[in-house]
Amino acid sequence: MACSSNQSVSSSRKMTWKYDVFVSFRGDTRNNFTDHLFGAFHRKGIFAFKDDKKLKKGEDISSDLLKAIEGSQILIVIFSRNYASSTWCLRELAKIAECKVLGQPVLPIFYDVSPSEVRKQSGDFEKAFMEHEDRFKGNLEEVQRWRRALTQVANLSGYDVKDKPQYAEIEKIIKEVTSLLGHKFSTIPDDIVGMHSRVEELENLMKLDSDDDVRVVGICGMGGIGKTTLVGALYARISNQFEACCYIDDVSKTYGGDGPVGLQKQLLSQTLKEENLQICNPYMASNLIRTRLCQVKSLIILDNVDQVEQLDKLAMKREWLGTGSRLVIISRDCHILREHGVDEVYQVELLDRSNALQLFCRKAFKSDEIMTGYTNLTNDVLRYADGLPLAIKVLGSFLYGRDVSEWRSALERLREKPMAGIMDVLRISYDGLDNTEKGIFLDIACFFDGHEETYVKKFLDIRGFHPEIGLRVLHDKSFITFQYGHIFMRDLFKELGKSIVSEKSPKEPRKWNRLWNYKDVHKVMSENMESENLEAIVLERYSSEIDEIQAMSTLRAESLAKMNRLKLLILWNLNFSGSLNFLSSELGYLRWDKYPFTCLPSSFEPDKLVELILPHSNIRQLWEGTKPLHNLTRLYLSHSKNLIMMPSFLEIPNLEYLDLEGCIKLVQIDPSIGTLRRLSELNLKNCTNLVSIPNKIFGLSSLKSLNLSGCPNFWSEGQRKIEHLEMLEFNEITTQYKPTSFIHKVLNSHSRFFTFQKSRDPIGLLLPLVSRLSCLQHLDLSFCNLAQIPNAIGWLHCLETLNLRGNNFVTLPSIKKLFKLEQLNLEHCKLLKYLPELPSKTVLPVRETYYVRSVVLNIFGCPSLTDIECCYRTVFPWMIQLLQAYMKSDLPIDRIEIVIPRMQIPMWFNKQNVGSSISMGPLPNMDEKNFIGVSFACCITLVAHDDPTSLGYEMSSTGIGFGCIGFGIKVKESLWRNCNIYIDYGKDLVTALNLPHLCLIFITREKFIDCTNHIREGLHDIIELEVSVFSSHGLHLEVKNCGYSWIFQEDLEQLNSQMYLTNH
Repeated sequence: MACSSNQSVSSSRKMTWKYDVFVSFRGDTRNNFTDHLFGAFHRKGIFAFKDDKKLKKGEDISSDLLKAIEGSQILIVIFSRNYASSTWCLRELAKIAECKVLGQPVLPIFYDVSPSEVRKQSGDFEKAFMEHEDRFKGNLEEVQRWRRALTQVANLSGYDVKDKPQYAEIEKIIKEVTSLLGHKFSTIPDDIVGMHSRVEELENLMKLDSDDDVRVVGICGMGGIGKTTLVGALYARISNQFEACCYIDDVSKTYGGDGPVGLQKQLLSQTLKEENLQICNPYMASNLIRTRLCQVKSLIILDNVDQVEQLDKLAMKREWLGTGSRLVIISRDCHILREHGVDEVYQVELLDRSNALQLFCRKAFKSDEIMTGYTNLTNDVLRYADGLPLAIKVLGSFLYGRDVSEWRSALERLREKPMAGIMDVLRISYDGLDNTEKGIFLDIACFFDGHEETYVKKFLDIRGFHPEIGLRVLHDKSFITFQYGHIFMRDLFKELGKSIVSEKSPKEPRKWNRLWNYKDVHKVMSENMESENLEAIVLERYSSEIDEIQAMSTLRAESLAKMNRLKLLILWNLNFSGSLNFLSSELGYLRWDKYPFTCLPSSFEPDKLVELILPHSNIRQLWEGTKPLHNLTRLYLSHSKNLIMMPSFLEIPNLEYLDLEGCIKLVQIDPSIGTLRRLSELNLKNCTNLVSIPNKIFGLSSLKSLNLSGCPNFWSEGQRKIEHLEMLEFNEITTQYKPTSFIHKVLNSHSRFFTFQKSRDPIGLLLPLVSRLSCLQHLDLSFCNLAQIPNAIGWLHCLETLNLRGNNFVTLPSIKKLFKLEQLNLEHCKLLKYLPELPSKTVLPVRETYYVRSVVLNIFGCPSLTDIECCYRTVFPWMIQLLQAYMKSDLPIDRIEIVIPRMQIPMWFNKQNVGSSISMGPLPNMDEKNFIGVSFACCITLVAHDDPTSLGYEMSSTGIGFGCIGFGIKVKESLWRNCNIYIDYGKDLVTALNLPHLCLIFITREKFIDCTNHIREGLHDIIELEVSVFSSHGLHLEVKNCGYSWIFQEDLEQLNSQMYLTNH
């Protein structure tokens, strides 16, 4: 009969088991059934006690056997015809019955007798007991104890194997034993931290409950992260569920040493339990795998696979394995796993803070607690180890038993030289990269960790590293991660990369090929010696040692002449003197903040230069004459206050971005700018002395962004020179700087279509030409003294943002056909009386890149605005149609923000309160798709501060101050980060104090969930909306009242019908 015993191995006695199984049997079964059973135990890794193997002659057999019974998890009794004739077997049985009472499970097996014969003690059992009673007349109580034990055990559910196939019955018994021993295999050693949940996750991926198919699971992760430890725990836990098991712990080593045949032989030897297999070639091995394993449920684990070829040559197809089999492949390279076609990939993550601390304490203190006086040092070590189990164990073991001063010394040494035991493991993965991927790895390790992916790719492209495929390889091998559009590398990998760069000459940075540290750069340039290997210098703008850096001695610029292989140069915060006579012609990227010289070296041949970035420079002109820059795509000279002349653009045909913001001495732009057919972005903001630009700019069909903000003299001063400009011809473009006369002629030709106030509104003459910019997406004409905006502005059908703040027009033309418009800024248009017609529908732009957008309408500081009700009915329907358009698309939207003067909080904000805070009721169901977001609103007023000097702020160079309205949610002690609306103001801009403004912000459901994710458990408690304000320049913002409203899908139509309802 099959056993269905509900026995358990749990016992009231907490002890360590010496054996898995104890078998009580009579000698007549030793060489048949019992031998086969012990063989099956051995194959399954079940440790069984057997008296003829474990007891030595001459020992007290009784005491050893009793201890063996007590020390075995499971007790098995094989009842045979002669079992009861042995007093020794009966004594074992009596002890087994005692242990059964104490909780040890007992399995009876009825070999060649029936269960009823044993229970009733009839037949041979009756004869045996008659002999015992006759023999032990003086101790019949002992015989009765044996009888009771026999009855007790025989009444248990067990296995009746009489006249049944022994193999099949033994398989059933093994299955029952392994089930009872389940906790033996599932127990993970105490020194392995954080593995229980991971093993369970892996088990779920393997779908062990299903025996209908063969599943292949891959395990991936960086070196030292614990892949092998995890798989070892998994193997111990589940191997008992398979008929055959194989664990090859280093496929790469076996394959490299013994070739594919050696790998196949090891697989077959373990699964078939045959140690002396004669395999001569891979074809023979493949045939054996196909024919011998197809009927066997196998567990096969292949660790440290570093080439897909190793799996191919192993020639083990999943269809060659028996149903229910599981194959687990471990690799540092996820691409190998995907290429092989695994069903699932399990990415092993670094230890979290709690598990990392527990593991470290066990290694460093032999305890689960930090030793007194070591807390800060422990935190320093854990920051360095960064959750990597290998590093935690190596450092913990190294620091064990050492005092505080030794710990400090060890940490200082680590900062200078990483520990070899850690780096050697990580280096294995690096050595497996090809040269291009090694170059990418080193650049990210030394320069670009944490930067935007597009930013990093740009530099790697310039370096010739083919970043698209190279970054994917590094990601697959767990060197880097991609998060929120940025590239990240673990600190230990950065340490590895920097140690590789410096390993040959650790004390001589001039011999390195990369420099990233200010002190090393300063040392190299101070020595002024040959640096023939140096290819890249990249310094971070912000450094923790900025004060020390700025106190360094001035460097001689001549040192750059010794770096003739330099391809990448980014300099911040360094002081130079002398003369710059040479720059490497290999440079592909040059960024030098506060470049101190008036021009670039005449010997510099920049034909390989892709980007030239010289912000806040002392440059007057880039160079004399012309230079071929056919590869240059970006030229940034912003805030170069001494720049007086731009070169001809004829030699820069591929320029895409030109930034001249704040170049206050620049008067004119070379007319050859009109030849830049790839120019996408032109920034002339705050070029306050710029009197004209070539009208050819308005023929640049590729231009997407044009910023003319803060150029009040753009035309008024140039008008006095118009007769002179008419004397010049466009075809006179030479190396000598000349403006064009073409502008006036073109403007005259357009004058019949538009009426302008010529003297008061000179820039308005140019605006009709703007309509030619068919691709323009962003236009900034703020603070240009515009008195009139022509209808042509409404023809820019691609326009997404329009900034007209700080101008003098009274009204705007219709922009209702700007269907892509998302941001309109009319701040400080003091004469504005009427809002224009806003777009009647929304057409969302097509984006090549995926990024979150915001919708903004800002009408702050417009005291002349009239017909507020009409303004209200114009603004909110536009907001709602934008929201509806985004809801129907896959494009993400972050929020919508609106600032309008002379308006109170709308009535549809059903929760309102006087002051800057309001209690909020229970949240809606965040997972309900019908919930689309939340709107916050407040009414603010700008007032004069009692003591303007007490704020300690200085007016900016533009005379603009900044104010901020922050909406925050408080949950007990937690504060959701503020969602802010920023406004600009200054004493020269604000003419109407105490003018109320409505500030409204809508936060989408996705944004709200993301921002409150860390406190969501407490969001169902009492929460509060709190409006905070920040202001400067003797003026401050006061919050009069505030409110909020949860927004649902069905609310949108109702809101449309209530748009005219406000509180007055």
